Amino acid sequence: MFSMTGFGRGEAVFNTDCRLTAEISSVNRKQLEIRVIAPPELASQESVVRRIVAEYFNRGAVQVRLNMYIGTGSASGSPRIDEALLDELIDGAIDARRRAGLTDAVAVETLMTLPGVISGAETDVEDPVFHEALERAVTDACAACRDMRCREGEALQSDLRRRGEVLRELLGRLEPECAKLPEIAKKRLLGKLADAALPVKPDDETLVRELLFYADKSDVAEEITRLKSHFSQLEGFLSDGRPSGRSLDFLAQEFFREIITLGNKAASPSVSPLVVAFKSELEKMREQIQNVE
Repeated sequence: MFSMTGFGRGEAVFNTDCRLTAEISSVNRKQLEIRVIAPPELASQESVVRRIVAEYFNRGAVQVRLNMYIGTGSASGSPRIDEALLDELIDGAIDARRRAGLTDAVAVETLMTLPGVISGAETDVEDPVFHEALERAVTDACAACRDMRCREGEALQSDLRRRGEVLRELLGRLEPECAKLPEIAKKRLLGKLADAALPVKPDDETLVRELLFYADKSDVAEEITRLKSHFSQLEGFLSDGRPSGRSLDFLAQEFFREIITLGNKAASPSVSPLVVAFKSELEKMREQIQNVE
């Protein structure tokens, strides 16, 4: 099982001291959404990045940040600093800090990493060496992010199993209480007839029919059977190594459907508190499921 939350970083060097870095972060989302942030000289490589990311992830909002650093000994040439742009960024940062009531201290080295501040000779993005470096950096970042999502997924799996056991225990307490309800409904109806002093014989067809009707209304055997079946499905999804977030989300909805029906049919002082506890724990489980890939 995998979580949809993770982070990974990859790096690759080409042409002696030109360095490519890729940072990937992901959070939960119903579908796979990929966002690539790259300097202009790498913008044409977005399709390559998207292809690699899609090989690693099935769901989640995945953000990929690419950067390229060119050293002074690079075959691509010495780096050049756009001093006018850097000065403009520094002035803007100082103004923003003053408006926020902060000191004028600006991290110039951070501003120098922004696109366009430092540039070198044009990098041939069609060069096979460049492509190999780019794919290595992005692949390493994806693998690291995937590893973190795996570790998070193991924790989610343990938590969901624990919550599933709590729900099983609650259903185990609900079942015998619900089994008493048809007989309770029958006694209640006969008691009302006795209180009203109505001349009705116990074997009267109309009375028998009404007794069966009210007993059937409080019979939740089908709902309990389906809930037990859902627990088997839950364990199957938790044990399956494939992405199961969508399946678990649907299963949680089915759990809710059955327990709500059960609560409506079997409303009684002994059953209602257990139904409330079941729904409360199920809601916590559903919140966790939202993070499963």
